[in-house]
Amino acid sequence: MSTSLSDVIERTRGTETSSMRNFMVLGQRLCRSLSTSSRAQIQNRVLEKQKIFQADNDLPVHLKGGIKDVIYYRITMGITMAGTALSVYTIVHAAFAHK
Repeated sequence: MSTSLSDVIERTRGTETSSMRNFMVLGQRLCRSLSTSSRAQIQNRVLEKQKIFQADNDLPVHLKGGIKDVIYYRITMGITMAGTALSVYTIVHAAFAHK
């Protein structure tokens, strides 16, 4: 004797059950809307990226992506250098006695 979810919902018609049913319907609708999205607009660019990154042009791999990679690299190096300088300053400042 198997009972389906809809049979259980029909037998227990209360305010809590109907709100739970609404919640389940909302979840199904959200799941459907996300799973049926159009995938035709996304292009596979893996082969293009492989050609760029495997090219022998004497650039390090972290700079082969173009100007955006160069900017990210310089910002990262700037933050790293500022952090290192601040760390050294803090250690030197803590090492000597204060008045």
